[in-house]
Amino acid sequence: MRINLTSVFVDDQEKALRFYTDVLGFAKKHDVPLGGEDRWLTVVSPEDPDGTELLLEPDKHPAVKPYTTALVEDGIPATAFAVDDVRAEFDRLGKLGVRFTQEPTEMGPVTTAVLDDTCGNLIQIVQSA
Repeated sequence: MRINLTSVFVDDQEKALRFYTDVLGFAKKHDVPLGGEDRWLTVVSPEDPDGTELLLEPDKHPAVKPYTTALVEDGIPATAFAVDDVRAEFDRLGKLGVRFTQEPTEMGPVTTAVLDDTCGNLIQIVQSA
């Protein structure tokens, strides 16, 4: 058994697609219309195009807004992405205008930073020692 798909709720799928591809560097994998304006929209790491997909899921369910708002207010990331060098990504993304809620911080065997994805989520980037 392995993880095939995970998701983040987003308030605007098109804006999320631009952020996750143009800024973070993921590649679009699937973009299937679901009727109306919603899409089955996934991205993957270009380093592993057949790996785990991230679904940019519309946040329309009534439980989503209170959930994501509470996570953001409490500073809790919705998910985490592995990077080779947190400080280098922090610098690269900062130059692209990404807002961080936590600068690179050493936490035992890992270094982390937390960014705002502009679509309703905090995302943690993690570098393992």
